[in-house]
Amino acid sequence: MTFDLSKFKLMDSMDVVAGLDSRPVLIDLSPLEFEHLVRQLFEAIGMEGWNTQPSKDEGVDAIVMNTDPAMKGLCVIQAKRSRNVVPFETVSALAGVVEHKRAAKGILVTTSWFGRASQAFANDHGRLELLDGANLVHLFKEHLNLDVIPGPVPPKRRT
Repeated sequence: MTFDLSKFKLMDSMDVVAGLDSRPVLIDLSPLEFEHLVRQLFEAIGMEGWNTQPSKDEGVDAIVMNTDPAMKGLCVIQAKRSRNVVPFETVSALAGVVEHKRAAKGILVTTSWFGRASQAFANDHGRLELLDGANLVHLFKEHLNLDVIPGPVPPKRRT
């Protein structure tokens, strides 16, 4: 199965991992560095990936393709460096991009966290994956052997 990548504005990849210090703070990376680092993470997981051009990308920062014959699919990735909760509108907009691009999945990666409404929406949608800063720490350690600091932690929720 082949995918039409011509609907995405792709750019040359850069190796962000090679230039990182011993324990990088993800929120301190430039947006472009963070987008490339996220692509490198998905490549380390076993996918094939490309970054899109920084502007007029419809909210798509990278695309990755699962190359497993049984699970093939194109995923659109949005990478958000943030110090605060990711707005619900960002999550719902990604759902629209997933439909428009006919992607198998949309993955929203952030240095921060998601609210309850965003998590519920992603679960109901079924093709959205939300990766917060806490999960990124584990993924970077497991797949790239990087010890990272994502950024701020979410406030305690009231019961």
